[in-house]
Formats: sequence, C-alpha cells, structure tokens
Amino acid sequence: MKALILALALTAQPWSLQECIDWALEHNLTVASKKLSEETAAINRNTAEMAWLPNLNASVSENVNFGRGIGGNNTYVSGNSASTGFTLSSSMTIFDGLATPNRIKLSRLNLDAATQDLEKAKDDIRVAVAKAYVQILYNYEIQDVAALQVSIDSLQAERLEGMMSVGRASKADLSQQKASLAQSRVTHVQAVNNVRSALLEMAQLLELESWEDFSIVRTEAVVPSEEVYLGTPEDIYADAVMTRPAIKAEELRLKSSDYNIKVAKGAYMPSLTLSGGIGTNYYSTFPQASFFNQLRSNFSQYVGVSLNIPIFNRFSVRNQVRSAQVQKANQQLTLRRAEQTLYKEICQAWDGAVAARAKYEASVEAAAAAQDAFELIEAKYEGGAATITEFSDSRTRYMKAKSDLVQASCDYIFKTALVHFYRGGNLTL
Repeated sequence: MKALILALALTAQPWSLQECIDWALEHNLTVASKKLSEETAAINRNTAEMAWLPNLNASVSENVNFGRGIGGNNTYVSGNSASTGFTLSSSMTIFDGLATPNRIKLSRLNLDAATQDLEKAKDDIRVAVAKAYVQILYNYEIQDVAALQVSIDSLQAERLEGMMSVGRASKADLSQQKASLAQSRVTHVQAVNNVRSALLEMAQLLELESWEDFSIVRTEAVVPSEEVYLGTPEDIYADAVMTRPAIKAEELRLKSSDYNIKVAKGAYMPSLTLSGGIGTNYYSTFPQASFFNQLRSNFSQYVGVSLNIPIFNRFSVRNQVRSAQVQKANQQLTLRRAEQTLYKEICQAWDGAVAARAKYEASVEAAAAAQDAFELIEAKYEGGAATITEFSDSRTRYMKAKSDLVQASCDYIFKTALVHFYRGGNLTL
C-alpha cells in the first residue's frame, strides 16, 4: 500500500531517469526474483557453515509388554509390564573426508554467484529503462516537429485565404494547402499517440499500477562531442570482462565446480563421528522404587566414537565424481558462451555508436541545408516567385530532415552511453 501511495504521488510530477531506474530496481519482478535467489543462497551457506556444530536430540518412549518380559531389576517376570524411557543424545562429525569444509566454500561461491546474478538483472533493467526513456524523449521531439508542421501549414492556409479574397491566389491553391494542413494534423495526432504508447511501456516496465498521470522530465540530452573516444571493441571488452556481473557469476560457478568435485571425492575417505548421551528409565514392574528414585537409579551416560570406512558402494561415489567433472566441463562452456555473448554485444554497441555518430553528423548538415532551402522557398513563395507545390515539397523535406536529426541524435546519445556503460561507467544520458 505504501508503494502504491508513493507511486501515485510520483506520477503527479515528471520522473527523472534516475528516479525511473531507482523505482524499477525496487519493484521489477525479475530483480525481485533474483533477490529471493540470493536469499536462498545465503540460507544454504549458513546451513553448510552450521554443519560443524553437534546436534542435540531428546526422546521419550513408552513401551508396554504383554506376558513374560524383562523387569526393572533386569530379570524376566511374568505378566504385563510397562516402561518409560528418557534419552538426551548428541553427535558431531570429526572428519568426513573434508566434505564439510568444501561444502562451506562451495556455498560461499554460490552465494557470490547469486549476488552477481542480481547485479546482472539490475544492469539489464537499467539498460531497458534508459532505452525506454530515450524513446520517450524521441517521441516528444517528433511531437514538437509535428506541431511545428501544423503551425506552418496553418499560417499558410490563413495567408492563402487572405490572398484568395483579393484575387492573388486560386481556390485550388487553398484546397491543396488545407489538405496539407489536414495531413499535418493527422501526423501530429499520431505523434501524440506515440508519446502515450511510449509512456505506457515505461510505466509497465516500472510495474506502475496507475500511469495516466505518468510523465518524464524532458531534460535536453547532451549530444557527445565529436572528440568523444569510443575506443575499440577489444579495449572495451578487456575492461568489461573484468567487471560485468554476467561474466563474474559464471567464473564463480566455475570455481565452485572444483569444490563440487572435492565434495564428491570426499565420500572415498573414512568418516569419524563422536557421539554421546544420557538416559534413564522407569519400570512399572519394580513398584518398591518410586518414579523419581528409579529415574535416579537408572540414570546412565555414554560416549562413543565411530569410524566408517567405505569399501564398496556400488560405484555410486565414482559416478558422483564423474558427474561433478562433467558439470565442471559444462560450466567451462557456459563461461565461454557468456564471454562470446559479451563480446558480441560490445561489438554491436560499438558499431552502432560509430554508425550513429556518422549518421548524426550527416543529419546535422542535412537539417541545416533543408532549413536554408525551406526559408529560401518560403520567401520566394510569399513573393509569388514559387508555386505552392514547390513550397510544400520544400516544407516536407525540411520536416523530414528535422525528424531524422532528432532520431539520429537520440540514437547517438543512447548508443554512446551504452558503450560507456560497458566500460564500467554509469548509464547516464
């Protein structure tokens, strides 16, 4: 309920990128699942560490004999009899082929791997939120471009109406301009709907129950300067392979597979167990002694050491060792696949950033040229030296160039930030 109240309060004001990321890290279901896995690994570690402690068990028994049986004085008597026993026993492992210390090390590595899995899930949600955030910013910018196009077409329609009233423009020109205005309004409506769709996708990513008032802070994302150093995929991979949680998790699991083999081999070794206990009994066939007197008289203690030497176990230990070795070989392949996947992702991110930079630089030049051309045609059109068709074509090219520039800048910002993120930096726009 508190989370819902907080969400409703936050949706009343725009969310920053960091607020979106922080909220997603707390409420995303995948992240929550990984947290539970980490807690389970922590419990398993505690269980392994407590295996060195002795156990302690208490028991109470009641036995009824019918006919001839042993009485309280350890002689056979005829007739029904009953006895009550009380026992307190304890045992602890002295040596088990080093299986217990290896299980402790194994459980600690598994906990560390689960922690890295959680960090990977957090990184994934950070990237997903940042990508969705950039998409919203892009859709907002396209909405502004569409609104600008509506404004230009509206002004021209009003201008043509005035010119037609004095005979300086034809009805065909006005109809053509009104058609362009109607199409611009359709484009603007679609742009508004795209913004709403992008906001809905972000709200669902954040697990928000209410999203109608959800919005983001329209901060102007900073386009990286042309001097930004992207490095090479090899350089980025060399940094990422040392820090990325996905790789560290698989490396930890590879180390744990060694201890899994040692645990399995421990079953070949003898095991030594220390045990002890106390107990007492009460016999109904010994009535001359009271209940408490019998408990005191029958009180006994024992201490024992047992050595278990495995001789033949139907090859079960051998097969367990083999299975652990196969598991290690499979984990080595899993680690290699994770490294290959990381390198592939880095190559794609680097190539995308390089291409995005080239596209952005070209889009800047194209947008500037299209703006100059449109302003020139607009001046000619207002002076009667250009037709409405030429004006419409120039306006369309100008709007497209502005849209392409918005897309190129947003794409360049996100992909450059992604490369920086792979190198161990924070994911910021």
